[in-house]
Amino acid sequence: QLQASGGGLVQAGGSLRLSCIFSGGTFSSYAMGWFRQAPGKEREFVAVISWSGSSTQYVNSVTDRFTIFRDNAKNTVYLQMNSLKPEDTGVYSCAAARGMGKESGRYEFWGQGTLVTVSS
Repeated sequence: QLQASGGGLVQAGGSLRLSCIFSGGTFSSYAMGWFRQAPGKEREFVAVISWSGSSTQYVNSVTDRFTIFRDNAKNTVYLQMNSLKPEDTGVYSCAAARGMGKESGRYEFWGQGTLVTVSS
């Protein structure tokens, strides 16, 4: 089970930190990803981190602004979002997969999502 939190309303240029708590399994066995879905658009890959935290990947539009990291002792993955833009608005969901990847189909478990709204 995955539980995401930390979304909210923020002005452009602001920051938010999303959290996702994993329960019911071995967190350190999974790569963890963040996806987002903007209104009227398809779900989009944002970032992924390996089970150890040593490897990360990002969609080009968030590179140098977002950072994904994890704390395996707390069964939690985070997404630090800085310099937010209105186009970052959407529902952000965390997901767990056995290996890293950008394809949503490889992810076995999904959280419910948390809404991020960036005003201009």
